[in-house]
Amino acid sequence: MRKYRVAVVGATGMVGRMMLKVLEERNFPISDVFLFASGRSAGQKLTFQGKEYTVEELNENSFDRGIDFALFSAGASVSQKYAPIAAEKGCTVIDNSSAWRMDPSVPLVVPEVNPEDIKWNKGIIANPNCSTIQAVVVLKPLHDKYRIKRIVYSTYQAVSGAGMQGYKDLEDGLKGEPPKKFPYPIAGNILPHIDVFTDNGYTKEEMKMINETRKILHDQSLRITATTVRVPVFNSHSESINVEFEKPFDLDDLRNTLREAPGVIVQDDPANNLYPMPITASGKDEVFVGRIRRDESVESGVNLWVVADNIRKGAATNAVQIAQRLAEYLEKE
Repeated sequence: MRKYRVAVVGATGMVGRMMLKVLEERNFPISDVFLFASGRSAGQKLTFQGKEYTVEELNENSFDRGIDFALFSAGASVSQKYAPIAAEKGCTVIDNSSAWRMDPSVPLVVPEVNPEDIKWNKGIIANPNCSTIQAVVVLKPLHDKYRIKRIVYSTYQAVSGAGMQGYKDLEDGLKGEPPKKFPYPIAGNILPHIDVFTDNGYTKEEMKMINETRKILHDQSLRITATTVRVPVFNSHSESINVEFEKPFDLDDLRNTLREAPGVIVQDDPANNLYPMPITASGKDEVFVGRIRRDESVESGVNLWVVADNIRKGAATNAVQIAQRLAEYLEKE
């Protein structure tokens, strides 16, 4: 396999550092690596594959070096400005921000779910929201088999989803210090508020989950509602997902379908208190599902408890998996 020139934009952030770690862990075929960040982070040193690299300030000439892939995790405004510049110069951008997710000309990809969408990219591929990624990995095999009619999402999202300052707010709050990132203390508290509120009363995070699920599953008819909540957990998002199907299902058959699904680990043994938890999902790339039980209030419904590491599978790992698939497709051309 040929080797690639790879850039990480936002390299000093929580997700950017994890992107480097996952690229290294997965032995991605790299000939050269370039690390970019804002002016205030430029000059920092980061180690990749045993070698020290200096972080450069991102500018309009950063991609004049024959870079093949750029993994962006520097926020929507940076992506809106620099992703098209990179793409024009022959680089394929895998963007972790919300900037391009709902653009109809940009594929929104979870490799276990819709890898075929990678092929029609025009230089930019969007990484979905962390809470959407773990949900659709579990929902896709069930949608294929039983046809989903309606989804009710209730999320319990870790502070790392709000970046380093969100993480620090919990650390500081446990010492009795006031928050800087969140509007209220997160230690010993729960905030039913992620991102800004929109005119319909939902938050942007809730609308992201609704719209992104439909796009990734290629089904605009899906009826979906969501409530996203920030909880005092450092890492890994948890989700209660209530699903109503069009077709009847056998519960054991449904469990087996999930066991066979790529990237899914079933932890569902209530008699022995076995179920997914943030503390056991952290540091892993798989999506864990448990508390699988029939919803007896509807004709054909099921309740699922889904947990995944939001910095890994919810961001960095998913981006690297997209790059891996892209490299595989390029090898076959």
